[in-house]
Amino acid sequence: MNTADGPSTGRIHSWDLSTGVDGPGTRFVLFVSGCPLRCLYCANPDTWHLRDGREVTVDEVMQEIGKYHGFVTTAGGGVTVTGGEPLLQPAFTGAVLRRCKEAGLHTALDTSGFLGARASDALLADTDLVLLDIKSSDPATYRRLTGGRLAPTLDFASRLDRLGKRMWIRYVLVPGWTDDPQAVDGLARFVAGLGSVERVDVLPFHKLGAAKYDALGIPFPLRDTPVPDQRLTERVRDQFRARGLAAV
Repeated sequence: MNTADGPSTGRIHSWDLSTGVDGPGTRFVLFVSGCPLRCLYCANPDTWHLRDGREVTVDEVMQEIGKYHGFVTTAGGGVTVTGGEPLLQPAFTGAVLRRCKEAGLHTALDTSGFLGARASDALLADTDLVLLDIKSSDPATYRRLTGGRLAPTLDFASRLDRLGKRMWIRYVLVPGWTDDPQAVDGLARFVAGLGSVERVDVLPFHKLGAAKYDALGIPFPLRDTPVPDQRLTERVRDQFRARGLAAV
């Protein structure tokens, strides 16, 4: 349902509090429902479908955020909208971000960038930080890994840079998929050309979501894929550092 001020409802999976992984400080993290990609390593298959989310109003979301307003601001945090894919519901996501800014809260948008064209300039104006997940720098690998195209994400990254929008790049390290040295260097070279990137988070692949696949009765494609060891993780971080990027 929409009102004169924008959408009054959206579909979400849940909300939670986190520290250090979803933006600076302690964050109120809103998980919206629905995602157009099917990443083989996805830890949240229960967020894929809009129909599986519950409908809430923007007012309900803001009432819940309000309970933690003082806590998250004192802890140097704010609100992060993630998913799923927040830009699958751009009007709802934009309304939440706008209300958060009006409330004096730091805002972050966690997105694959695949639907970046749906992010209006107004939505981005209400976003202090974009956590941009770039799954691979190789179009063929990206397609096999996600089912989608790489170009929209790179276009969105370039647009964010033109706008001077602060970015943290997120890169999931999956042995045999995203650890190829040439591919990593290609991404590092691209990211190093974006002046508004503050850091790169190299996130080791994990299997913590395997139980969700079992509960949903669907196969976990990377069940037999090993998790990266510290040596591999540091090698990839060093490749980004070699391009002058802060990698953690």
